[in-house]
Amino acid sequence: GAIIARIPPSPAQLIMQEQRRHVRIRFAKPLPAYVGHQRQNLRAELHNVSLGGALLRTDLPLAIGDRFGLEFALQGMGIDTVPIVISRGLGDLVGVRFDLGPASEIQLEGAIQDSLRNGIASVLSMHTLAGRKVMRIAGALNLSLRNDFFHALDKMGVAEIDLSEVTTVDADGLALCVVAAERRGVVIERLSPAVASLWRAARQPSA
Repeated sequence: GAIIARIPPSPAQLIMQEQRRHVRIRFAKPLPAYVGHQRQNLRAELHNVSLGGALLRTDLPLAIGDRFGLEFALQGMGIDTVPIVISRGLGDLVGVRFDLGPASEIQLEGAIQDSLRNGIASVLSMHTLAGRKVMRIAGALNLSLRNDFFHALDKMGVAEIDLSEVTTVDADGLALCVVAAERRGVVIERLSPAVASLWRAARQPSA
C-alpha cells in the first residue's frame, strides 16, 4: 500500500500558529474585571487581551513575578484565571501572562472571535504579501487603533490596508484610513460590506 508520510509544519506555518495564539484584541472601552491578591479584591480595567495574556489597569500593588486572581467576562463567557505579572507600564498598567488550561483557552478563543465579529474589539496586524507590507484590521475600526495605526504607517512602510474583516466602523476610524490613502498613498481596496459604502462616500470629492 501507499506510504503516507506525516509532513511536519513548515517554519512559516509554525509562525502563523504562534501569531494566531497571540492575536491581541484591543477594546474601544476598557473591559471591567476583578483582581485579587493577598486578601485584597479590587475592580480593574482590561485594555487588551490575547490567548497569551493581557494588559490591565489596577490599583492593586502588584510586582513583576506576582501571581494573582483575575476574573472577567467577554461576550458572556466568564474567564477565571491566575496570571503572572510580566511587566509594569506607566502608572498602574500591568502586563500579565496567562497559564490557561485547554478548556479555558478554547472558551477564550471563542469569546475573542465573537468580540471581533460583533465589533466589540479590534485587531491590527501586519503581514508581508509578495514583498509588500499589508496592514490588516479586523473587528471594529475606530480611534482605539490610532497609536498602533500610525506606528505602523511611520515605521513599517505600509503599502496596503486590508479592511475585509472590519465588522463596524465609525467616523474616527474612517478618518484614519483617509489620512493613510490621501497623505501616505496607501492602497485601500479590500473592503468588508460594513465599510465599503462609507469608504466610497468618504473618497468622493466634495462639490
